[in-house]
Amino acid sequence: MSAMGSLVIDMMSYEAGELDSDDSLDLFSDLIKSGMAWKLQGHWGRTAKALIDRGMIDEESGDITPLVLEVDWL
Repeated sequence: MSAMGSLVIDMMSYEAGELDSDDSLDLFSDLIKSGMAWKLQGHWGRTAKALIDRGMIDEESGDITPLVLEVDWL
């Protein structure tokens, strides 16, 4: 399966409430890295921005910040 196909499956799983907090954070990291977070319907961009504003994801790189990797954030 292509990377895009995997991303779409993850997005559908997120919308169905099937992802845990770590998987959700990974998804939004991927969406920010690809630039898709800013091209999708409003929820996706707002949530991505909230994660950036909380210091959980680096805005420039889209990487999950080291602090988040060390603690349980939810």
